[in-house]
Amino acid sequence: MNAGGSSTDRRRLKAALFLVGCAAAGIAPHALGPATRLLPGGILAVLLGGHGLLTVLRGLVSPLPAASLAGAATAGREPGGDAAAWPAIDVVVAARDEQAVIARLVERVAALRWPEGRLRLWVIDDGSEDRTPEVLADLQPRWPLLRVLRRPRDAGGGKSGALNRVLRELDGHWLLVLDADADLQPDTLERLIPFAEAGPWDAVQLRKAVVNASVNPLTRAQAMEMAFDALLQEGRLARGGVGELRGNGQLLRREAVLACGGFNESTLTDDLDLSLRLVLAGHPIGVLWDPPVGEEGVLGLPALWRQRQRWAEGGLQRFLDHGFGFGSGRLSRFQTFDLLAFGLLQYAMPLLAAADLLGMLLSGSPPLMWPFSIVAFASSALAMVGGCRRARGGPVMPAMTPFNIALGMLYLTHWFVVIPWVTVRMALLPKRLVWAKTLHHGDVEEAQDLAAEAEGELAAGGGQA
Repeated sequence: MNAGGSSTDRRRLKAALFLVGCAAAGIAPHALGPATRLLPGGILAVLLGGHGLLTVLRGLVSPLPAASLAGAATAGREPGGDAAAWPAIDVVVAARDEQAVIARLVERVAALRWPEGRLRLWVIDDGSEDRTPEVLADLQPRWPLLRVLRRPRDAGGGKSGALNRVLRELDGHWLLVLDADADLQPDTLERLIPFAEAGPWDAVQLRKAVVNASVNPLTRAQAMEMAFDALLQEGRLARGGVGELRGNGQLLRREAVLACGGFNESTLTDDLDLSLRLVLAGHPIGVLWDPPVGEEGVLGLPALWRQRQRWAEGGLQRFLDHGFGFGSGRLSRFQTFDLLAFGLLQYAMPLLAAADLLGMLLSGSPPLMWPFSIVAFASSALAMVGGCRRARGGPVMPAMTPFNIALGMLYLTHWFVVIPWVTVRMALLPKRLVWAKTLHHGDVEEAQDLAAEAEGELAAGGGQA
């Protein structure tokens, strides 16, 4: 799925209009009289902030049902029974320069409990310049389930291009997309597949859990963020809203992906783009809390800045590209409101806050968006605490001490810098589609050493994104 130069130009125009609209909405209340200045912020706090708070509360009190191996038995598939009765699964990994973790991933996939011959692992070597090709060549004779495809480094399309390359080779009913650093429990498929088949789901996202949370405060904050996100997703689904994919640990029904045109090679975040296209096409997305999929958190602020710029740009791109579908009648009214509400909470609120600050400086009046921000931050804190306390399987979650809660909330403020910067850049500068992969280290002790080096460089003024 590709878009040309005209699509990029339309994105810039839409981004510019979105930026101007948010700036005007944030500054305009400062021109109102003292009795009505807080009215816009109050309305947003009730409509959007209230929706977010109710969603978090629903996720806390009414989580989605857990999966179990018993689901396989009810579907007529007993462990050790006829292998042909179990669906064929294709595990897919796009790998570029992953020599530190690729062997470990292959071993983890091979350890998954699933009938022999019904599980294949596809690794797309996307132009690796390290020892990834040699490592994969050494692994292939040991693991018959492993298939390796190779693309030139300049093949284009980023991760989406790599996934599209393998998509036409697959014949399994489900494909499980993993990152090269994914950490899976041996019973993952035994619990994931029954959950997907028992529900209406055409896609399921595993809860993501940070495996190196103990390395430094930044990785600890990312672990809390992932728990917060998963609980929020469950709350959205429990209230009749929509779920979203998160890249690593996403199970997809192959026919649904093909029906949506495959992976979008003109976006920076294949998962977020595919999420919206699946939902708009009537393919529901579920979320499974346990078992989680583990992944590494980034170690330093420069790496976080690069990663979050990509996430922010790709996330906003999907609304600019596919937002017209919200009024098509393909979604329920509540699903439409849920998508719009969380889109505005994610992308408009930081811009409104920046514009509110500008209006405060220009007019000398106090900030006016604080009711909206307070409700949003309170909801985030509640979701973070509830998610971390609920998490059982996978890596140990950070303790919900006052210090860690404060750390998590301080950490979330980085979006109030990333979103405005990315939106301004999208509105003013030509698009550059670059797959800026996240570096994976593999070894926790080595990661701690690298984190210390990164903090030292940052303190010395060398951390430039």
